[in-house]
Amino acid sequence: MVEMIFLKYDIFFLGGRIMAVVQNKKMDKTISNLLSRQNYLVTQANDLARSFGNLTTFEHKVLDYCFSFVKAEDTSDHTYTVQMIDIIRHLGLNSSGKNYQRVGEAFRALNTKTAIYLRTYKNGMNGILMTSLFDYIEIVEDGKIEFQFSKKVAPFVFELKQNYYSFKLSELATVRSKYTLTLLKLWNANSMGKLQKATIRGSITEWQSWFLGTDDDGKPRKWSAGRFRQRVLGVSLKELGELYPKTIFYLTTEKKGRKVVGYTLDITPVKTTFQI
Repeated sequence: MVEMIFLKYDIFFLGGRIMAVVQNKKMDKTISNLLSRQNYLVTQANDLARSFGNLTTFEHKVLDYCFSFVKAEDTSDHTYTVQMIDIIRHLGLNSSGKNYQRVGEAFRALNTKTAIYLRTYKNGMNGILMTSLFDYIEIVEDGKIEFQFSKKVAPFVFELKQNYYSFKLSELATVRSKYTLTLLKLWNANSMGKLQKATIRGSITEWQSWFLGTDDDGKPRKWSAGRFRQRVLGVSLKELGELYPKTIFYLTTEKKGRKVVGYTLDITPVKTTFQI
């Protein structure tokens, strides 16, 4: 009887142990896959600057307007209040019902398109905290909009505003392409000081995640290298060249054989007294 109990326990223990190993392997793979999604993963403030490639130009500008209210002394539970008419005027639009609706739709998109994954490490184990940029956004019928940033993400927002996001709203409002907005923020995030000399380097997957974002299923959007260079890098570099004529933008295509595997963008402001 004692032997039978022992054998039963031993078999159960072995079964439990094998099951646990299989489950851990599955979880390790799941966490590893999530951690590799660089378009979601935020580990520092400049990562946040390139986390919203799936926003439209208009949505980017509304988000920039929200960021402009952040102050150094703000806390993670700070509530921000803006007026819809002020956003409409800032964007140079008339106060028609259509534009009120457009701003409202932009906030709805900001609520649904700004998923954030944060790396965690507890009790010796890696993990992922799934959250979003905003804790809530409330739109009232008198045109008032109230919002809070997620308490988990707010510290990154404050650091981003203080160290990287040093643009005036008037600068961002003149940008036409969402790709130019993204590249402008990447430039600022990778330079020592506002729009100084910088090198932006990444794989083709990283570059596309920064600019294209993800689809409705959360999967990174992928374009052919030729299409991406022409429609994204070509457009954004052309517009940045027009906005900052005293700057050299040098793009190097990294290849492995004939396959494009990444890009390196060297940005060098030129100090000269001559008109360029």
